[in-house]
Amino acid sequence: MTRSTPVGVIIGTGVTGHFDLSRPKNVKSAFGSVTVYEQAAERYVVIPRHGAEHKVPPHAINYRANIAALERLGTKEVIATSAVGSMNRGFVVGGLGLAEQFIDFTRRREVTFFGDEVRHTDMTNPYSRRVNEALASAAMKLGVKLRAGLVYVCTDGPRFETAAEIKMYRKLGGDVVGMTGVPEVVLAKEKGIDYSSVLVATNWAAGMQPAVSHEEVSKVMEGAGKLVKRLIEGAVRGLTGDER
Repeated sequence: MTRSTPVGVIIGTGVTGHFDLSRPKNVKSAFGSVTVYEQAAERYVVIPRHGAEHKVPPHAINYRANIAALERLGTKEVIATSAVGSMNRGFVVGGLGLAEQFIDFTRRREVTFFGDEVRHTDMTNPYSRRVNEALASAAMKLGVKLRAGLVYVCTDGPRFETAAEIKMYRKLGGDVVGMTGVPEVVLAKEKGIDYSSVLVATNWAAGMQPAVSHEEVSKVMEGAGKLVKRLIEGAVRGLTGDER
């Protein structure tokens, strides 16, 4: 049986051009207004995390407004995309994976909806096993290798990390590093929304290759964008009972 409430898809660097942004809808929340883009004939809506023209840096994203807007639409699941630097030699550049845990190194962000009350949200399993399973099932049908169980380290940005920082993150158990996964996953958890993150390894992290550039990240992400969209849409069909 299909349902009417949409899955939320939050897209990041290099992926925006693969989605239809011709049907904008303004959604108001207590934390600001957000433009979401309805996908024709599909049961999901898209939020470009950095804006449609990719002008909002990671530390300035209104994460609370994005999640609150999806909640207002009745969203029960969020699938996010994240460009990441790989710190794990077994997760090669161009690879796709799923986050299972995170380590938070952000310092300057609004990280909760509960700033005025005592509320402690369980983060034992921050990412949704159910949505991850839907993504894994979609990947299997597409013949796509999707590495599970990755630990995501989130930094503030917008600068890339130093080689010394990456060495530390690796010792702490991190597999990949990015700038946008937190507080997004935390806020979704606070709202009771099942959240999963599709990770695309766009480069080796600092110190594992000579230098890191945004151009390299964008190029690899754009190359993976079409496949990432197919993966997401397959998972959406599984989650909404619209298997075609």
